[in-house]
Amino acid sequence: MNSNKEMPKHEIIRCERCETPFECKANSFTKCQCSTVQLTLNEVQYVSELYDGCLCANCLLIIQQEYRESIGLI
Repeated sequence: MNSNKEMPKHEIIRCERCETPFECKANSFTKCQCSTVQLTLNEVQYVSELYDGCLCANCLLIIQQEYRESIGLI
């Protein structure tokens, strides 16, 4: 029995916010498109309060901007 079955590394999913399809690379997080957006711990918490699933990098940037505006940083 081969217990080392290869699981698919990437899958196409839809952004929970805008429904845009993108390639999720959860098994290679540093290569995933979402890793291009650098969020603070507070920003991560804010996003997780609004959404349960994955978001595209564009939506992460928009939500980051909304958060920063809401706390008066921008």
